[in-house]
Amino acid sequence: MALTPLVYWAQRHEEIYLRVELTDAQVRVHLAVTSRKYAYPLPVFLQNIDVHVDENVLHFSAQGHGAKGQNEYKFSLEFLLPVKPQVSYKSTQRQVNITVHKIQRGWWEKLTVQERKPVFLAPDFDRWLDESDAEMEIREKEEKRNRLKASRQKEEGGLKTVFLIVYNLVQFLGFSWIFVNMTVRLFIIGRDSLYDTFHTISDVMFFCQILASVEVLNAAFGVVKTGVIPTLIQMVGRNFILFIIFGSLEEMHHKPVVFFVFYLWSAIEIFRYPFYMLGCFNTEWKTLTWLRYTVWMPLYPLGVLAEAVAVIQSIPIFDESKLFSIPLTKVIGTSVSFSYFLYIYLVLMFLGLFINFHHLYKQRKRRFRTKKRKAN
Repeated sequence: MALTPLVYWAQRHEEIYLRVELTDAQVRVHLAVTSRKYAYPLPVFLQNIDVHVDENVLHFSAQGHGAKGQNEYKFSLEFLLPVKPQVSYKSTQRQVNITVHKIQRGWWEKLTVQERKPVFLAPDFDRWLDESDAEMEIREKEEKRNRLKASRQKEEGGLKTVFLIVYNLVQFLGFSWIFVNMTVRLFIIGRDSLYDTFHTISDVMFFCQILASVEVLNAAFGVVKTGVIPTLIQMVGRNFILFIIFGSLEEMHHKPVVFFVFYLWSAIEIFRYPFYMLGCFNTEWKTLTWLRYTVWMPLYPLGVLAEAVAVIQSIPIFDESKLFSIPLTKVIGTSVSFSYFLYIYLVLMFLGLFINFHHLYKQRKRRFRTKKRKAN
């Protein structure tokens, strides 16, 4: 008759825990060692325990020191309800710990299907919990996970807030420098300042507009709650004017339209960025809020109009210089001028104006409707 070790059990809603009282559990394997002079069997002890589940029955066998001394011990347990076939176990010098996972989460009235409990099986009072205690343990674990999650979110939120504060501050300082510099030059130099705006302002404007590309990523990844499409339209539109129309054509550098485009852009941004920066501190300045949601109404269409004038003025230059033209001499005998794209871009520009104007108007309406509702 096979020897059976003492087995202690406990459960949680998702696992069964078994503790087998077997010290130095191992399987004895005999290897035949042969030499030229003699041959003899050499007993080798390997830390290898056979534990598996077959048709909802746990089978265990191992060599170790139990109640009957050093022997091979075996037992089988047919579980009350279905369990997963994967079994994890860990052998120590004093015992073998086995974990079996339930297929359905729940609390079992007993461990096995037998009416009478096997004589070698007993509750593991070191780990024993009743159902209410187990549920309390689950709640404590859930609360701990929630606290850790809240802590991580708070830490991530802190980093996000610092990033947004620094970003909006840098943009505010950049566009403020542009706006103040252009205003002062206009009052001191007069009309002559309209013709050298690009050479005096373009470096800072390039920096601010390249940095503004981050806003598309912020919207796409949920760093800020705003629409991706309106943000993308504004970023692409401005960078097209700045880098293609102004940056690539030296003839455009001295045109007064550069002044009006830069001035209108910066006039909008010197209210937008400080508003966002104060929002990072959960602070609101009513005057700034009103300016942020009102100033764009005349300035944004005027800015698009100035951009359209810049595009129209650049068309003859592109036609003459053939810059960005597509050579198709083998197909149609000539090249396709970049100006054709600019005519299409003019149409798209006013379509983008409509989309962004509608988006900004909805933002303004929602903002002041909410404030009015709170006041009532």
